[in-house]
Amino acid sequence: MQKQQEKHTEKSKSCKVFGPVATVFGSSNTGSWRLLRPVVNFGECIKCGTCERYCPVNVVEVHEDKDECVAIDLDYCKGCGICANECPRKCIAMVDERSVE
Repeated sequence: MQKQQEKHTEKSKSCKVFGPVATVFGSSNTGSWRLLRPVVNFGECIKCGTCERYCPVNVVEVHEDKDECVAIDLDYCKGCGICANECPRKCIAMVDERSVE
């Protein structure tokens, strides 16, 4: 029994596997299946950064020096609506993806 364990240990050391999954995934355009899109009312935005903080995929950036202060990378936005729900001024609206041109 000891020899079998030693043999197994030697094999696992030679593979150099660091976890149960040894696959590296590249990023792809995940925004293509989104149903709702966030649209920002820049006139109401106070540039507090709450939407940026709560975004689970980090696609929201707040630029305090620009008029269009909130930039959302729509190629990777999933349309979850967390930014709109957490906004204290409610200046982010989730609109139907098909209605936006």
